[in-house]
Amino acid sequence: MALAKKPVNGMKDILPEEMQLRDYVMNVIKETYRSFGFTPIETPCMENIANLSNKQGGENEKLIFKVLKRGEKLKLETAQTEEDVVDYGMRYDLTVPLARFYSNNSNNLPAPFKALQMGNVWRADRPQRGRYRQFMQCDIDILGEASNLAEIELILATTTTLGKLGFKNFQIRINERRILKAMAAYSGFAEESYDAVFIILDKMDKIGLEGVAEELEKSGFAKESIEKYLALFKNLEGREEVADGVAYLAEELGAYLDAEVSENLKEIAASVNATKAADFSLIFDPTLVRGMSYYTGTIFEIAMPEFGGSCGGGGRYDEMIGKFTGNHVPACGFSIGFERIILLLSEQGFEIPGQSEKVAYLIEKNYPGEKLSEVIAQAQQERAAGRQVLVVRMNKNKKFQKEKLAAEGYHEINEYFNK
Repeated sequence: MALAKKPVNGMKDILPEEMQLRDYVMNVIKETYRSFGFTPIETPCMENIANLSNKQGGENEKLIFKVLKRGEKLKLETAQTEEDVVDYGMRYDLTVPLARFYSNNSNNLPAPFKALQMGNVWRADRPQRGRYRQFMQCDIDILGEASNLAEIELILATTTTLGKLGFKNFQIRINERRILKAMAAYSGFAEESYDAVFIILDKMDKIGLEGVAEELEKSGFAKESIEKYLALFKNLEGREEVADGVAYLAEELGAYLDAEVSENLKEIAASVNATKAADFSLIFDPTLVRGMSYYTGTIFEIAMPEFGGSCGGGGRYDEMIGKFTGNHVPACGFSIGFERIILLLSEQGFEIPGQSEKVAYLIEKNYPGEKLSEVIAQAQQERAAGRQVLVVRMNKNKKFQKEKLAAEGYHEINEYFNK
């Protein structure tokens, strides 16, 4: 039986043209983030299954690619539970591995520590446009900074990067987990039901206010609480400026919302708007939830009108590292949706700026060896001068070969015949 030549479902081969674009985007990301003081690190692609399944990853914990024990440790004949056969899992994001990394290496790291991490992650998700089961993530995180300087730097670094890639008129939507909780408490929802309420609220952009109301009612919540809750969102319509929206909530929620929380969010918005280097809007979105339950404070998302959905996000997760060490370490991060950015740039026909001039040397198959060295020496001189030179044998169908080379960006094609 012939071997399967297609990649497994949800994963893909990357052809040369896309790989060039990916390399360019990765370089822009790294250079920009380094200019903000972020330091590259790397973590393994696998983590202990207990780290990945600690009830902090939300729905992603249902999507883990789990790894069987190996050799003598794998005893299928006596196994009774999944724990008997599984010990590792493929990482589903870069945040949990970063928390473990910092916990293990903090004595050798500066404080605060600004980390840059790029790498593949794996989720057993349903593949769709811009979503794969293996995909690149690009994260920046600041560990050990409790003030809102972390959020400000993360938003500015991320938006500056997107601006350098040519994106304009996008949005950074921002909210606060403590605002979400204050709104729920004010409306009369029990604290133990917050997660269930937020899961339904997260569907607001798809099903609207009426749909959220219907689902909350179906879930058994009191009608009075639902009406009071949704009235807040109705009154927030048109209050997209952070200062305006937060001021309304501060007045309406009263003691339910700590004044420090609202002032903190207003400070972030004021600083970002005063110093931003890209063309984007910072929008207050009280329906923004973010699926990860490890978020403790500010949360944000990138909204691109061209994509019609999120192209990255992040927030503050002050309690995660303490689960490894027992010590409280403030932490905040922002992740660019790398695969979706690549998709958008490809669909826009993005051309990589500043590429080296590409030259091809086509050499006839019976070209004499003593002359071949002269051609290769000439190619070496051109490469030293900064040109990209391809030296290949001439095919029988030379016309088709030249067409393919021209499509790949080789604007100068030299031919060498045995004459």
